[in-house]
Amino acid sequence: MTNSTRIPKVTITRLSIYYRQLELLEFDGYRMASSEKLAWLCQVNPAQVRKDLGYFGEFGVRGVGYDVIELQAHIKKNLAINRDWNVGIVGIGNLGSALLQHQNLPIRRFKCVAAFDNDHNKIGEFTSTNLMIRDIRELNETVKKLNIEIGVITTPPSAAQGVAYLLLNARVKAVLNFSSARIRVPESCLVENIDFTAKLDILTYKLSNS
Repeated sequence: MTNSTRIPKVTITRLSIYYRQLELLEFDGYRMASSEKLAWLCQVNPAQVRKDLGYFGEFGVRGVGYDVIELQAHIKKNLAINRDWNVGIVGIGNLGSALLQHQNLPIRRFKCVAAFDNDHNKIGEFTSTNLMIRDIRELNETVKKLNIEIGVITTPPSAAQGVAYLLLNARVKAVLNFSSARIRVPESCLVENIDFTAKLDILTYKLSNS
């Protein structure tokens, strides 16, 4: 793959899914896995698996399959999850607190190193993960001090854009937005929006049209 090759976003999503299934295969004692096996587990077709992996190089042996551990290592490298990423969460309500306790985050090497809020009743308190909740006005200084690379927004929609501006000013270039508001950022900043209600809309549509 050349640096100029543009990888489809859906391929990156599937790569993450492949990785999780490979972990389970290793746990179950598999040393090798065919594209058919991986495709069945991930609910895609084998040709799609081979095409997705083909963006990143040549993997596997024809007629034998993929080395489960080796392919995991390659995917980790390409997803850049082979190192720690420092994360700051803004908005320590129910959702923000739940994310701080999410056991898969440290397993995946996403380290929640700071928590921010503007509620004076919360500032100075400690979370269940022993993080002191900081005043959001300390965000800029804290981002630099703790080398926070990813910001997570779990505020009400009305506050989301303002938080996005604060993260941008602190030179955070990747944001995971759980607010239903669509934040506006320059192209230099990466944003992933997660709106649970939108996913529920899809389910209700499918249920009513099935």
